[in-house]
Order: sequence, then structure tokens, then C-alpha cells
Amino acid sequence: MARIKSLLIRVEIDEAQKAHNCQANAAHRLVKGDRRLKVRSGRSWDHYCVSCAAVILERDIAELQELRRRVQTQA
Repeated sequence: MARIKSLLIRVEIDEAQKAHNCQANAAHRLVKGDRRLKVRSGRSWDHYCVSCAAVILERDIAELQELRRRVQTQA
């Protein structure tokens, strides 16, 4: 049986190892130990604070639900 592919790229939740800015909003500063969303970007990772991650996840969930709706109505 063929393996079903995923539309999602590699994502993880981890803790910041050192202080740095959120990659979605430089005004959001992460400090060591903060939880963050870690998203694979080519050979490296992008890191987002919890508040930006929530926005990103909600937007992407809505987009996936719309894609599902479009596929089901065309079937």
C-alpha cells in the first residue's frame, strides 16, 4: 500500500535555548525556556512565539478546512 503524503512540513514545539526575536514579529522577544513553534525552512528552522504561532495555526487550519470543503463539493 502506498504511503499517503502529508501537506504539512516538519513542525515541532520546543523551548528556546537562548533569547531571540520571533521571526514573525521582531517586537516579540523569546527568552531562554520560552515555548515556541519551530518550523522547518529549507535546511534551517524558523522560530515563532506562542502568540504568533496561534495566529499561524488558526489561519492554516482555516485554509485546510476550505481546501477540504472544495474537494468534497467537487467530488
